[in-house]
Amino acid sequence: MRLLFILLWLVCGSAKAVMGPFDVYEQALRNDPVFLGAIKEHKAGLENRAIGRAGLMPKLSYNYNKGYNDSEARLPDGRGGTYRDDRNYSSFGSTFSLQQPLFDYEAYANYRKGVAQALFADQRFREKSQALLVRVLSYYTQALFAQDQIDMARVKKKAFEQHFQQNKHLLQQGEGTRTDILEAESRYELAIAEEIQALDEQDASLRALGSLIGVQNINIEDLAPLDDDFSALILTPASYDTWHKMAVENNPVLASERHALEIARHEVERNRSGHLPKVTAYATSRKQESESSNTYNQRYDTNTIGIEISLPLYAGGGVSASTRQASYAMQQAEYELEGKTREILIELRRQFSACLSGVSKLRAYQKALVAAEALVLSTQQSILGGERANLDALNAEQQLYSTRRDLAQARYDYLMAWTKLHYHSGNLQAADLAKLDDAFFTRSPQ
Repeated sequence: MRLLFILLWLVCGSAKAVMGPFDVYEQALRNDPVFLGAIKEHKAGLENRAIGRAGLMPKLSYNYNKGYNDSEARLPDGRGGTYRDDRNYSSFGSTFSLQQPLFDYEAYANYRKGVAQALFADQRFREKSQALLVRVLSYYTQALFAQDQIDMARVKKKAFEQHFQQNKHLLQQGEGTRTDILEAESRYELAIAEEIQALDEQDASLRALGSLIGVQNINIEDLAPLDDDFSALILTPASYDTWHKMAVENNPVLASERHALEIARHEVERNRSGHLPKVTAYATSRKQESESSNTYNQRYDTNTIGIEISLPLYAGGGVSASTRQASYAMQQAEYELEGKTREILIELRRQFSACLSGVSKLRAYQKALVAAEALVLSTQQSILGGERANLDALNAEQQLYSTRRDLAQARYDYLMAWTKLHYHSGNLQAADLAKLDDAFFTRSPQ
């Protein structure tokens, strides 16, 4: 049961410190492959800004060539004939070239697209950073809830086994019935099945938690249990309209979708630029010596400055088709943004309602637990007085265990609802997880 788990934690805690959710999060920042991959994805995305800007910057290049030529020339001899001139000579050419776009709408659209892609990368990374906080708490609470179920299943096994032995003894004395034995046996076997299922669920949760921090196996004793006195957190702000506004403005998923729409718009402009001229200023400095047969034994030093205009006339309809294609993709991005907005706001409302109702549910389950414990004692006394049957005691105990399970589930559900509400509003931070950490039995090593 819960008390046994806490006592076990206290005993094991003397050997080493346990981890709270925030401790797991700090290790996950260094070891979670999903998050580490997100860091690289973010850095790669930020480079789009520089890539786009490069198209607007000057381009400087240098070309050099040097070679040896063996040629045979037929030249007029002045008498109506020709003579052969064998030429063996070296040649070279050297060119500095500078180009600066003056009007290049495609390059400008690429630059604006690169800026939008960098902003998209920022929001994607912010979303994955916040998602890591949610994953840590989710796996953590799943493991603890599975331990609660294991503890309850074992207590149930012990209690139902006692009923089974007691009823078996009464039957031997001629005071019990075969039905009472079967009832106790049935409850006992169900408790075994519940324990097996809880063990499987806990193993999966602990392995998922271990994968976040790069550890093969984590023991449940390494995790700090939830304080039994935990009730609820103050929800600030208390108005859903404020949460709604924050989600629309700050949710990183919606922000990234808006930047994706902006990227699609600039892609339309980039394709449309195929109809527009390009104007480029250029300057070159060339040095040539015997670079061709016409310049044999001649050296030229040439400096040139000018403007080049390129005007597309016809490209087979490809520019118009690619523009239409990009336009359809932009419309798709608009619908995806609208759909994602509705989806997130629905989830935001669900988590906000769960936070509000969760407080009432916790109070109700706490009162129900007190009543269930009293019912078990009252039923046991009634059986001794001959007023209740053995089945009544089994039902009362089953109700007690179910109430304990539901209360534990309600506590973990409330923690997750509070966390996901901040996540969907776009305001979840490490400080929020540190605040939740206070609800667990964490302590320093001794």
